[in-house]
Amino acid sequence: MLSQPVPDHPHTNRLIHEKSPYLLQHAHNPVDWYPWGEEAFEAARSQNKPIFLSIGYATCHWCHVMERESFEDPEIAKIMNEIFVNIKVDREELPQVDSLYMEFAQALMSTAGGWPLNLILTPELKPFFALTYLPPRTRQGLIGMDQFMAQIKQLWESDERAALVQQADQLVETFAHLAQSVGTDLPSEQHVGAAVEVLFELGDPIHGGIKGEPKFPLGYQLEFLLQIAKKRGDSRALFYIELTLEMMYRGGIYDHLGGGFARYAVDEQWVIPHFEKMTYDNAILSKTYLEAWRYTKKPLYRQIVEETLEYMLREMMQESGGFFSGQDADSEGEEGRYYTWTHSEIAQLLPPEEAELFCAYFDVTEEGNFDGRNVLHADTRLEEFIKDEKVSTEELSKMLEHAKGVLLKKREERECPFRDQKILTSSNGLMIEACASAGAAFGNAKFTSAAVKAAQFIREHLWKEGRLLRRFCDGEAKYSATLEDYAFLIRGLITLFHVGQGVEWLKWALELTDLVKSRFKAPKGAFYQTEEELIVKRCDFYDGAEPSGNGVHCENLLRLFQLTREEKYLEQAEDILKAAKQHIETYPPGACYLLMALSRYYDAKAGTAVVAFDEKRSLEAEIFSSIHEHFAPHLVVVWKKEAQEIDQLLPEQKEMTPIDNKTALYICRQNLCEPGVTAKEEIQKAIANL
Repeated sequence: MLSQPVPDHPHTNRLIHEKSPYLLQHAHNPVDWYPWGEEAFEAARSQNKPIFLSIGYATCHWCHVMERESFEDPEIAKIMNEIFVNIKVDREELPQVDSLYMEFAQALMSTAGGWPLNLILTPELKPFFALTYLPPRTRQGLIGMDQFMAQIKQLWESDERAALVQQADQLVETFAHLAQSVGTDLPSEQHVGAAVEVLFELGDPIHGGIKGEPKFPLGYQLEFLLQIAKKRGDSRALFYIELTLEMMYRGGIYDHLGGGFARYAVDEQWVIPHFEKMTYDNAILSKTYLEAWRYTKKPLYRQIVEETLEYMLREMMQESGGFFSGQDADSEGEEGRYYTWTHSEIAQLLPPEEAELFCAYFDVTEEGNFDGRNVLHADTRLEEFIKDEKVSTEELSKMLEHAKGVLLKKREERECPFRDQKILTSSNGLMIEACASAGAAFGNAKFTSAAVKAAQFIREHLWKEGRLLRRFCDGEAKYSATLEDYAFLIRGLITLFHVGQGVEWLKWALELTDLVKSRFKAPKGAFYQTEEELIVKRCDFYDGAEPSGNGVHCENLLRLFQLTREEKYLEQAEDILKAAKQHIETYPPGACYLLMALSRYYDAKAGTAVVAFDEKRSLEAEIFSSIHEHFAPHLVVVWKKEAQEIDQLLPEQKEMTPIDNKTALYICRQNLCEPGVTAKEEIQKAIANL
């Protein structure tokens, strides 16, 4: 008699039918997981069970730890299945679920929260307990999953259940009351100055960033301060920006071999990273360093932008154009294994003198700084190191370049961290913005091409029958796009037009903007995060790991108003700012994108540059580089290459034509346009004054 084949996995649950890499990571847990949806909700109602809602993402280290320890444990899974209806959510697929329940969790826990995020809900989806990582069994004073679940079971089956349900009802009612989408008064320009002072109070004057640990590389706060530095000549702002940019680069949070930034640092010196790399972080930080380069022209900032975008194109871009969502912190079963080194490994790979100098520069020791291994970081500024070691700049640069190449080649032989191959509209919108801007500033056609390819990918795969979808994975496009998806994509499309990639992108941006108004806007108010309502319909105003959808879309609307002079865009932007006023006043550091939009709103010098080409397109290269190398954050540009089509779309610029058959530059501010100029020197002077 032939024996029956043994299945590869003793357990398989409903998640096996999903596309999300994160959900598939849990598809063989003994936990009876449901994906988010009506089947799970009905099961909870019919079985009269509370819901265990667990939210995470595929590259999350502590999500992996909790899965291995608890969700793969048959005893823990058996208890979970008996007590709960269990739901798994990929926060990147359903950000509206994640952000809503994260706010609930922060209220319930009185902490900042994090992932994995776990909540206990009533069958009506209202939360009454929240927790992040828990071990399977109680240890070192931390309650275990077994004990926690026993307590929930006891409470749910006791007379206290009514109190739990009432608590959940009250929490949801409170949030519904606070979910204000309408305001009456515009914030004043003084709110911008007040926010700057708060950021200075929170700032770390030694290591940069915000004081304390962990330390997150919040690029948008630096972009906001960079605009302040230019507008007000504030030397404090520039000092803080440059300190932070340098310390992040010198720290272990930056991948000194392959380029790109890790999610955050666990210490205040930026040395030890949480090693996962996310697309949205690297898009935002690329743009931040680019703007710093435009303002200061420091070669280091350009180097960081180029290395980061090269990493994204090399390792995170799908062949046909879309950018994947992230890379894991773990490989070979260990966090950071791929990125860290022992002293002996480096000594074996490099010539003795080179190894000694490399280890001195990157603080590589026998003891290591991370579980016996070393995270590469530069304790000392390059200029100081050269002086101390008595080597020339050229000699050290040549040595570092060679050594990095050798170590990178060796590193590529290791088991690579897992890559989450979801393609998200929102993070691709951020990458379009970063690549298009860098391509224009540096004259790098590869970056510009990557931006165009990403936009084409979204249009081909995630733009279906007049609706934008959020996620593409393994051939499947799914989930209605959120406000962030629309806003980030629109921003990138406007920038593609801004850098001369054609009127087609502006047309699509305008079409998407009309859809956002019809599908997301509260009457006389800001924009909801989603079209559908969960248990609370809400508007997000604060920036998190990614920018606020309302903040970015407010910028979009103001840019479109500058281009078209259509009042409807200005009115919608004003509605956002009015609704956001109380949020700006309550916690300004969390509303930097709104503050940047507010600064643009009050900037009387915010300009529109119209370049009307002659038949030979004379001075095109000179004007293009002058504009895009210049730091003018509130500028929008119209390149009249396709003059007839642009005149139909932007009739305000119709009369701006070449002068005496010469390419002409026109600068418009508010409702006034300066006379066109054609001489190269006058054009350069006009651009410098933007």
